[in-house]
This record gives sequence, structure tokens and C-alpha cells, in this order.
Amino acid sequence: MGKVRNVLQEKTIPVIFVSPDTTVFEALELMFKKNIGALLVMEQEKFVGMMTERDYARKVILKGKSSKDTLVKEILTENPVIVSSNTTIEECMWLMTNKFTRHLPVIDDDKLIGIVSIGDIVKYIIDEQKFIIGNLEHYITGGR
Repeated sequence: MGKVRNVLQEKTIPVIFVSPDTTVFEALELMFKKNIGALLVMEQEKFVGMMTERDYARKVILKGKSSKDTLVKEILTENPVIVSSNTTIEECMWLMTNKFTRHLPVIDDDKLIGIVSIGDIVKYIIDEQKFIIGNLEHYITGGR
């Protein structure tokens, strides 16, 4: 099975991030426009956390706060579960399942290089299985 680097190579969406001083409303607008469920939070070149739809629901809506008056730094998840480009797909599945997360920032040598979602992982696994099945069918039929 593959590694995170293989998933990142297939992604076409660039890494999308906001600063900690962005309003939650602006962050949500960006998430809507890009059709994504999480944003990386960067302060200059430093990764400081991640904001997800779950953070918004639990830390803004349920607390009766206004998304226009709340800053991302007030609700972001600091120290989220991270992986490297060498992490296996199996390890990602285990982390996502057991740590109850849908997004994993990818960090190599203390530098953020991307993010993988549960959707990215599932797509990779399905594509890999289709490839294997195709090869097996080709082998069984003798290449006909």
C-alpha cells in the first residue's frame, strides 16, 4: 500500500490556509468557495493549527458566538494529529479512525507540505484496488 506522498501527488487543490487573525466568517466563506472541510492556520511560515467545520460547530455555534466577531485563533485546533509524507495509508486510516479526525496536516522537516482528508485516503484506496483488480483480470484472461 502507498504512502502519503502518493496521495499528495494526486491532489490538484493547492494548500489553502488562513492567518490566526482571520475572522471565522471569512474562513467559512473560503471553505465554502473551495468546497473543503478544514483550513490550515499559518502565522508567517509557521503552522499553528487547523480550523475545521467541527471546530466551528462546537466552539462557535454551540457557544452562541458570532462568526463575524470570532477570530480563527480563538477556535482552532492546536497540535492536531499530523503525519509525514512517509506515513503509510494504513497508518493514516488508523489515526483517522482512532483519533476521530478527518484531516491530517502533512509536515516534513518541520515544514507544512500539505493536508490529506479522509476523502483523499478513500479515493487512493479505491483507485489502488481498481488497479490491482485490473491487473488480476488481465493475468487471468491471459492478456486478452
